[in-house]
Formats: sequence, structure tokens, C-alpha cells
Amino acid sequence: MKRSTAKLLDKAFLLLATLGLAGKAYHVPSKPFWDALLGNRPYVMLVLLGIAGVFGALTPFEAWQARAMADRNVIMRRSILSSFGKLLVISQAIEPPLETGDLALHVWRKRRTLRHPIRGVLKRLATYRMSTHPVTRRFTPVLGEGVVGLCWKYDREYAVDVGPLAAELTDRDAFDRVREDDPERVMNLTWEGFDRVKHRAAVLATPIRNGRSKFVGCISLDASHGYPVLYRREVLEEMTNLGIYIGREDFECI
Repeated sequence: MKRSTAKLLDKAFLLLATLGLAGKAYHVPSKPFWDALLGNRPYVMLVLLGIAGVFGALTPFEAWQARAMADRNVIMRRSILSSFGKLLVISQAIEPPLETGDLALHVWRKRRTLRHPIRGVLKRLATYRMSTHPVTRRFTPVLGEGVVGLCWKYDREYAVDVGPLAAELTDRDAFDRVREDDPERVMNLTWEGFDRVKHRAAVLATPIRNGRSKFVGCISLDASHGYPVLYRREVLEEMTNLGIYIGREDFECI
């Protein structure tokens, strides 16, 4: 049960009890109606008072949901950290070795915004890495922008070895020539956007889908180098399985 649903149930029970008590006090819809209803049932008013007190003060559905959420939060984080640990083990085969905190796992969710009210954008919900360096930079891609945006566009896993591309496109003129000829080769990014993210040379993403198999977000993995090691079946399967779990939980506890 979602937190919003739990709150709604608590408020609904409180509202019904309050309306019942107010109706009896002001004879709505009529005094004969309440006389007939309560004739041999004096306990009804006590029940309504009890419901109003319990759901007003204790909010039992929300309290139950919070306890359940705490357990789900532990399970979700354990699953994510377990997957991230497996990816770290695989990344140990990268030469030269990655620095501590280099490998990063990101969870993205599709959200509508005022600027993009129909298709929306991808917003990063969480990043998992072994340190706070390198700093995660602000990036909210639209459909087809960046590796995660292309994953969204084609609704499948997508990977790019950015290293050779970054070595080739060292200035705006070279970048503009490639972009004009084949925008997807530079991931539909602007020069400023490409220059901001090109330090993450090995990037791959897999979709997150809801119960109707509709794309709702994605998981991405990036590092400064090591594309041949990371772009492997074992890595994609681990990311896909994690995406299935996150999609089933509707991104809760992320």
C-alpha cells in the first residue's frame, strides 16, 4: 500500500465518522431517520466516536504503512547494494583499475514537468557509488538525449563507448560536424552538454518498466573507462533484474 493510499483511508474513515456524529447532532437528514437507526442500537454513536478518535489520533493505516515501508526500504536497499556489489566485482577486471568511487549506478524516473508536460524528462532519483567523488552533475534529459534518453527512445538497453568519441571531438567545430551528420553519434547532446559528461567514458542503461510493460525509467551505469568489461551480458542481466524489481515496487524506497 502506498503512503498516499494509507493517508486517504485514514481520512475517509475519520470523515465518515465525523459526518455521522454531525448528522446525529443536527438531525440530518431528519430526526425520524436517526431515531429509527438508533432505536435499539445505542452503541452506534459509541462506535462512531471510537472511529473518529482512533483514525483522528492514531492514523492506523498510515502507521501500518510506515512500518511496512521500513521493512521494504531495507529490502530495496539490500537488493540495490547487492547488485552494485556484483558490478564492482566485475569492474575489477578493468585495466588500469578504476579509482575508488569511479563506478556509479544511477536510478532514473520519467517525470512530467511544466516545460515538458506531455513526454516529460528523466530525473535522477538516486546515485550509488563508493565515494562522493566525482561529483554528480545536474542532468535531466529529454527523450533521445544522452544514453539514458536513447534507452528511453528505443525502449531497450543502450550503451556508448564515449572514450574514443571524446578523444576525436576535442573542439566545438569537430563536434558540430559530427552532430550535423549523425546527431545520435553524440547522443543528441549540445557541445556544452557533451563537454560536461564526456569524462564518463563507459556508459550503459537498461529500462525500468511498470506492470503494463511501459517504460517508466531506467538504470544507468558509468565509469571513466572500461567499456569492454562493463558492456557484458552479466552486467546487463544484473541491471535488468534490478530494474524489474524497482519497477514492481513503483520506485518506492529508492
